[in-house]
Amino acid sequence: QVQLVESGGGLVQAGGSLRLSCAASGRSFSTSAMGWFRQAPGKEREFVAAIGYSGGITYYANSMKGRFTISRDNAKNTVYLQMNSLKPEDTAVYYCAADPTPVNWYGSRGRSIKDYDYWGQGTQVTVSS
Repeated sequence: QVQLVESGGGLVQAGGSLRLSCAASGRSFSTSAMGWFRQAPGKEREFVAAIGYSGGITYYANSMKGRFTISRDNAKNTVYLQMNSLKPEDTAVYYCAADPTPVNWYGSRGRSIKDYDYWGQGTQVTVSS
């Protein structure tokens, strides 16, 4: 079992930055691939970024490349999402997810919601124009 708790969301002006954190409990964190997804009102949940168990492999959605950075600290059981140059269209609830057995994860490059077994409750990010 893995429990995930996101934090760090809030209200920020366009062009600003936020860093989201996802604290994980459970012994399998260090061997889990992790992902960030987001969901805006009336839209489907979409992939943001993903990171392999050691942090050596990262994937990003095209619209986030160069603006967002995913990282992890296995000693702290935490994964982060640094978000810079935020835009109003980045407004959404951001979710952290864990894939404890990342077999299909590599093939889908972390993009598939179906690969993740555990999800956090989400944290709201609102970007004002």
